[in-house]
Amino acid sequence: MRALIVGPQGLHLDEAHPVPEPGPDEALVRVRLAGICNTDLEIARGYMGFRGVPGHEFVGEVDGRRVAGEINAACGACSWCARGLGRHCPNRTVLGILGRSGAFAEYLALPRRNLHPLPDSLDDEVAVFVEPTAAAFEVLEQVPLHLEDRVALLGDGKLALLIAQVLRGRCRLKVFGKHPEKLTILREVETTIERPKGQFDVVVEATGSERGFQQALDLVRPRGTLVLKSTVAAGAQLNLAPVVVNEVTVVGSRCGPFGPAIEALASGAVDPRPLISATYPLERGLQAFQRAAAPGVLKVLLRP
Repeated sequence: MRALIVGPQGLHLDEAHPVPEPGPDEALVRVRLAGICNTDLEIARGYMGFRGVPGHEFVGEVDGRRVAGEINAACGACSWCARGLGRHCPNRTVLGILGRSGAFAEYLALPRRNLHPLPDSLDDEVAVFVEPTAAAFEVLEQVPLHLEDRVALLGDGKLALLIAQVLRGRCRLKVFGKHPEKLTILREVETTIERPKGQFDVVVEATGSERGFQQALDLVRPRGTLVLKSTVAAGAQLNLAPVVVNEVTVVGSRCGPFGPAIEALASGAVDPRPLISATYPLERGLQAFQRAAAPGVLKVLLRP
């Protein structure tokens, strides 16, 4: 099969990559559409030391049924799994990120328990956003919000714009970005490029930048909550004294629940279509990565 590969020399297209062999209780999924996210760009630059097929956002097909898939394949037998924390299973593999070939190929393999059937009304171009939309919903799983809460969302990239759609109407949300043309995608959400300091009960950092933590820390009030969404391979110098002095709660936030994400996408409560910048065939995957890394570009899709 054709697949994009991250190897010692970087990203390249393999025209004859082996089809993955599903393990026990796993399914072979034919990939219909996949999305490039910032984590994929970081992996291509060396993040996690990953070698193999990257990609974890996808809509696929198994036995004639379209599916989306949770990316963490847990062992199911350890103490973490017994506590319902399979996402943090020390023996897990992660699709296209850790020890498991990913979605930038014609086929992938995942445990059947990871797969979620999709309603027929959900187009592939919308369904491919299930995984990042689930990550957006994780904010609500970790930090219950109230209508009176002042919430700042820092960032105007792909994930930030999905988070904004998930949070709107649930709190007093303000989105801080750098690109007015991206902020215009949001409806019924207050947006700005100005950044007042120390005024927000909750700050969600989704800039994808190593500077994002410090920028977000400037916005949160004493005893507020800071939710970190960015996965950045580059290191950054941090002044953590304000976290201690202001007694700020810091929450790392990664994957999230698929059920609410599928429901929100199917109902139109979250509409990711304005985020699609381009769609490329898999054989033009290198150009697709170049486009995805260009300034101002949002979601780039790959079609095997």
